[in-house]
Amino acid sequence: MAEFVEVELERRLRLYQTFLKLYEHHSSLLDEILQLETVDKSLLAGVKSFYLQGVIDGSTAYAITNLDEGKTQTLKQPQKIWTIGRDRTSGIHLTNTYVSRRHAAIQYLEDEHSFSLIDFNSTNGSYLNGERVFQPVKLKDGDKIRLGNVVFYFFLNVKTLTLPTVAVELLMQLVPDKDRKVDLSSHQSTKTKVFTEDQDSTVEMLKSIGYIERDFADTPASQLFHLESSPEISEYFLSQQIPNTPCRE
Repeated sequence: MAEFVEVELERRLRLYQTFLKLYEHHSSLLDEILQLETVDKSLLAGVKSFYLQGVIDGSTAYAITNLDEGKTQTLKQPQKIWTIGRDRTSGIHLTNTYVSRRHAAIQYLEDEHSFSLIDFNSTNGSYLNGERVFQPVKLKDGDKIRLGNVVFYFFLNVKTLTLPTVAVELLMQLVPDKDRKVDLSSHQSTKTKVFTEDQDSTVEMLKSIGYIERDFADTPASQLFHLESSPEISEYFLSQQIPNTPCRE
Protein backbone atom coordinates (compact mmCIF):
# COMPACT_ATOMS: atom_id res chain seq x y z
CA MET A 1 0.00 0.00 0.00
CA ALA A 2 2.81 2.39 0.94
CA GLU A 3 4.52 1.64 -2.37
CA PHE A 4 1.36 2.46 -4.30
CA VAL A 5 1.01 5.82 -2.49
CA GLU A 6 4.63 6.66 -3.28
CA VAL A 7 4.14 5.90 -6.98
CA GLU A 8 0.98 8.00 -7.09
CA LEU A 9 2.68 10.96 -5.39
CA GLU A 10 5.57 10.75 -7.86
CA ARG A 11 3.13 10.72 -10.76
CA ARG A 12 1.31 13.78 -9.46
CA LEU A 13 4.60 15.59 -8.88
CA ARG A 14 5.65 14.97 -12.50
CA LEU A 15 2.26 16.21 -13.66
CA TYR A 16 2.63 19.36 -11.58
CA GLN A 17 6.11 20.00 -12.96
CA THR A 18 4.80 19.55 -16.50
CA PHE A 19 2.02 22.04 -15.78
CA LEU A 20 4.54 24.59 -14.50
CA LYS A 21 6.64 24.24 -17.66
CA LEU A 22 3.57 24.65 -19.84
CA TYR A 23 2.49 27.73 -17.92
CA GLU A 24 5.97 29.20 -18.20
CA HIS A 25 6.08 28.87 -21.98
CA HIS A 26 2.38 28.97 -22.91
CA SER A 27 0.75 31.04 -20.18
CA SER A 28 -1.74 32.73 -22.48
CA LEU A 29 -3.01 29.39 -23.82
CA LEU A 30 -3.54 28.00 -20.32
CA ASP A 31 -5.25 31.22 -19.25
CA GLU A 32 -7.71 30.75 -22.10
CA ILE A 33 -8.37 27.16 -21.04
CA LEU A 34 -9.02 28.21 -17.45
CA GLN A 35 -11.35 30.99 -18.60
CA LEU A 36 -13.34 28.56 -20.71
CA GLU A 37 -13.79 26.30 -17.70
CA THR A 38 -15.50 29.13 -15.80
CA VAL A 39 -17.81 30.19 -18.63
CA ASP A 40 -21.45 29.21 -18.33
CA LYS A 41 -22.01 26.91 -21.33
CA SER A 42 -25.54 28.31 -21.80
CA LEU A 43 -23.99 31.70 -22.53
CA LEU A 44 -22.17 30.21 -25.53
CA ALA A 45 -25.42 29.30 -27.29
CA GLY A 46 -25.81 31.36 -30.43
CA VAL A 47 -22.24 32.71 -30.29
CA LYS A 48 -21.01 33.26 -33.83
CA SER A 49 -17.62 32.03 -35.00
CA PHE A 50 -15.39 34.54 -36.75
CA TYR A 51 -12.91 33.92 -39.52
CA LEU A 52 -10.66 35.61 -42.05
CA GLN A 53 -9.81 33.84 -45.28
CA GLY A 54 -6.90 34.89 -47.42
CA VAL A 55 -7.53 34.13 -51.09
CA ILE A 56 -4.80 33.88 -53.70
CA ASP A 57 -6.20 33.83 -57.21
CA GLY A 58 -3.39 34.05 -59.74
CA SER A 59 -1.79 37.49 -59.39
CA THR A 60 -4.70 38.73 -57.26
CA ALA A 61 -5.04 38.41 -53.49
CA TYR A 62 -7.94 39.47 -51.30
CA ALA A 63 -9.58 38.72 -47.97
CA ILE A 64 -13.01 37.33 -47.06
CA THR A 65 -14.11 37.82 -43.46
CA ASN A 66 -17.07 38.25 -41.14
CA LEU A 67 -15.16 40.16 -38.45
CA ASP A 68 -16.97 43.43 -39.19
CA GLU A 69 -20.35 43.09 -37.41
CA GLY A 70 -20.52 39.40 -38.28
CA LYS A 71 -21.30 40.07 -41.95
CA THR A 72 -19.27 38.24 -44.57
CA GLN A 73 -17.47 40.63 -46.91
CA THR A 74 -14.91 40.37 -49.68
CA LEU A 75 -12.21 42.97 -49.11
CA LYS A 76 -9.77 44.02 -51.84
CA GLN A 77 -6.93 46.38 -50.92
CA PRO A 78 -4.47 47.82 -53.47
CA GLN A 79 -1.47 47.47 -51.14
CA LYS A 80 -2.67 44.04 -49.99
CA ILE A 81 -2.60 45.12 -46.32
CA TRP A 82 -5.77 44.71 -44.25
CA THR A 83 -5.54 46.78 -41.05
CA ILE A 84 -7.63 45.73 -38.04
CA GLY A 85 -8.68 47.95 -35.13
CA ARG A 86 -11.29 50.16 -33.47
CA ASP A 87 -10.36 53.15 -35.65
CA ARG A 88 -13.04 53.66 -38.26
CA THR A 89 -10.39 54.08 -40.95
CA SER A 90 -9.24 50.48 -40.37
CA GLY A 91 -9.84 48.13 -43.23
CA ILE A 92 -11.55 45.76 -40.78
CA HIS A 93 -13.30 47.81 -38.12
CA LEU A 94 -13.86 46.17 -34.71
CA THR A 95 -15.89 47.71 -31.90
CA ASN A 96 -14.50 45.52 -29.11
CA THR A 97 -13.08 47.72 -26.32
CA TYR A 98 -10.14 45.34 -25.73
CA VAL A 99 -8.92 45.96 -29.28
CA SER A 100 -6.61 48.92 -29.88
CA ARG A 101 -7.50 51.66 -32.33
CA ARG A 102 -4.75 50.42 -34.61
CA HIS A 103 -4.25 46.89 -33.37
CA ALA A 104 -2.86 44.66 -36.13
CA ALA A 105 -2.83 43.88 -39.83
CA ILE A 106 -2.89 40.98 -42.24
CA GLN A 107 -0.44 41.42 -45.13
CA TYR A 108 -0.08 39.46 -48.35
CA LEU A 109 3.53 38.62 -49.19
CA GLU A 110 3.56 38.40 -52.96
CA ASP A 111 7.09 36.96 -53.24
CA GLU A 112 6.21 34.13 -50.84
CA HIS A 113 2.57 33.70 -51.88
CA SER A 114 1.49 33.80 -48.26
CA PHE A 115 -0.13 36.00 -45.62
CA SER A 116 1.39 37.28 -42.38
CA LEU A 117 0.09 38.72 -39.10
CA ILE A 118 1.58 42.01 -37.87
CA ASP A 119 0.99 43.58 -34.45
CA PHE A 120 1.08 47.39 -34.11
CA ASN A 121 2.36 47.41 -30.50
CA SER A 122 -1.21 46.94 -29.31
CA THR A 123 -2.10 47.26 -25.62
CA ASN A 124 -3.59 43.78 -25.19
CA GLY A 125 -1.46 42.08 -27.80
CA SER A 126 -1.95 39.84 -30.81
CA TYR A 127 -1.68 36.07 -30.38
CA LEU A 128 -1.16 33.30 -32.90
CA ASN A 129 -2.09 29.83 -31.63
CA GLY A 130 -1.63 31.07 -28.05
CA GLU A 131 1.77 32.71 -28.61
CA ARG A 132 2.06 36.49 -28.45
CA VAL A 133 3.25 38.08 -31.68
CA PHE A 134 6.04 40.68 -31.56
CA GLN A 135 7.36 40.34 -35.11
CA PRO A 136 5.53 39.66 -38.40
CA VAL A 137 4.69 35.95 -38.53
CA LYS A 138 3.57 33.85 -41.49
CA LEU A 139 0.06 32.41 -41.29
CA LYS A 140 -1.00 28.86 -42.10
CA ASP A 141 -4.37 27.39 -42.94
CA GLY A 142 -6.36 26.82 -39.72
CA ASP A 143 -4.33 29.19 -37.50
CA LYS A 144 -6.09 30.63 -34.45
CA ILE A 145 -5.67 34.39 -33.97
CA ARG A 146 -6.59 36.46 -30.92
CA LEU A 147 -6.57 40.27 -30.93
CA GLY A 148 -7.33 41.49 -27.41
CA ASN A 149 -10.14 39.08 -26.65
CA VAL A 150 -11.48 38.79 -30.20
CA VAL A 151 -10.77 35.27 -31.46
CA PHE A 152 -11.01 34.18 -35.08
CA TYR A 153 -9.53 31.56 -37.41
CA PHE A 154 -7.44 32.15 -40.49
CA PHE A 155 -7.97 30.07 -43.61
CA LEU A 156 -5.81 30.09 -46.72
CA ASN A 157 -7.21 29.48 -50.19
CA VAL A 158 -4.45 28.98 -52.77
CA LYS A 159 -6.36 27.25 -55.55
CA THR A 160 -9.45 28.02 -57.63
CA LEU A 161 -10.90 25.15 -59.67
CA THR A 162 -13.48 25.12 -62.45
CA LEU A 163 -15.71 22.11 -61.92
CA PRO A 164 -17.18 20.02 -64.78
CA THR A 165 -20.69 20.66 -66.02
CA VAL A 166 -23.56 19.01 -64.17
CA ALA A 167 -24.92 15.82 -65.72
CA VAL A 168 -28.12 16.11 -67.75
CA GLU A 169 -30.01 13.68 -65.52
CA LEU A 170 -29.34 15.93 -62.52
CA LEU A 171 -30.34 19.09 -64.40
CA MET A 172 -33.65 17.47 -65.28
CA GLN A 173 -34.48 17.17 -61.59
CA LEU A 174 -34.29 20.96 -61.28
CA VAL A 175 -37.04 21.51 -63.86
CA PRO A 176 -40.65 21.40 -62.59
CA ASP A 177 -42.67 18.99 -64.71
CA LYS A 178 -46.29 18.27 -63.84
CA ASP A 179 -46.38 15.48 -66.40
CA ARG A 180 -43.90 13.50 -64.32
CA LYS A 181 -46.50 12.94 -61.59
CA VAL A 182 -47.82 9.73 -63.05
CA ASP A 183 -48.99 6.39 -61.75
CA LEU A 184 -45.90 4.24 -62.10
CA SER A 185 -47.83 0.99 -62.05
CA SER A 186 -50.01 1.95 -65.02
CA HIS A 187 -47.37 3.75 -67.06
CA GLN A 188 -44.38 1.48 -66.57
CA SER A 189 -44.26 0.50 -70.24
CA THR A 190 -44.63 4.04 -71.62
CA LYS A 191 -42.02 5.92 -69.59
CA THR A 192 -39.32 5.79 -72.23
CA LYS A 193 -41.75 6.81 -74.97
CA VAL A 194 -43.04 9.84 -73.04
CA PHE A 195 -39.52 10.97 -72.27
CA THR A 196 -38.13 10.58 -75.78
CA GLU A 197 -41.12 12.35 -77.34
CA ASP A 198 -40.38 15.37 -75.12
CA GLN A 199 -36.80 15.77 -76.33
CA ASP A 200 -37.42 19.11 -78.04
CA SER A 201 -38.66 20.80 -74.85
CA THR A 202 -35.75 19.25 -72.94
CA VAL A 203 -33.26 20.69 -75.43
CA GLU A 204 -34.88 24.14 -75.16
CA MET A 205 -34.56 24.02 -71.38
CA LEU A 206 -30.88 23.03 -71.56
CA LYS A 207 -30.17 25.83 -74.07
CA SER A 208 -31.83 28.41 -71.80
CA ILE A 209 -29.60 27.57 -68.84
CA GLY A 210 -26.45 27.44 -70.98
CA TYR A 211 -25.82 23.70 -70.81
CA ILE A 212 -25.95 23.47 -74.62
CA GLU A 213 -23.87 26.03 -76.49
CA ARG A 214 -25.51 28.42 -78.96
CA ASP A 215 -23.50 26.78 -81.77
CA PHE A 216 -25.80 23.75 -81.47
CA ALA A 217 -28.99 25.81 -81.51
CA ASP A 218 -30.15 24.33 -84.84
CA THR A 219 -29.05 20.77 -84.12
CA PRO A 220 -32.02 18.32 -83.96
CA ALA A 221 -32.75 16.86 -80.56
CA SER A 222 -32.31 13.33 -81.91
CA GLN A 223 -28.66 14.10 -82.65
CA LEU A 224 -28.01 15.66 -79.25
CA PHE A 225 -29.50 12.84 -77.22
CA HIS A 226 -29.67 9.12 -77.94
CA LEU A 227 -32.22 8.31 -75.29
CA GLU A 228 -33.60 5.34 -77.20
CA SER A 229 -30.39 3.50 -76.41
CA SER A 230 -30.47 4.50 -72.72
CA PRO A 231 -33.81 3.34 -71.25
CA GLU A 232 -32.24 3.17 -67.79
CA ILE A 233 -31.75 6.97 -67.86
CA SER A 234 -35.38 7.45 -68.86
CA GLU A 235 -36.41 5.28 -65.95
CA TYR A 236 -34.33 7.42 -63.64
CA PHE A 237 -35.83 10.70 -64.90
CA LEU A 238 -39.45 9.61 -64.55
CA SER A 239 -39.17 7.69 -61.31
CA GLN A 240 -40.77 9.55 -58.42
CA GLN A 241 -40.13 6.98 -55.72
CA ILE A 242 -39.00 8.53 -52.45
CA PRO A 243 -36.25 6.62 -50.66
CA ASN A 244 -37.20 5.43 -47.18
CA THR A 245 -33.74 4.43 -46.04
CA PRO A 246 -30.84 6.67 -44.95
CA CYS A 247 -28.37 7.64 -47.67
CA ARG A 248 -24.99 6.00 -47.08
CA GLU A 249 -23.12 7.65 -49.94
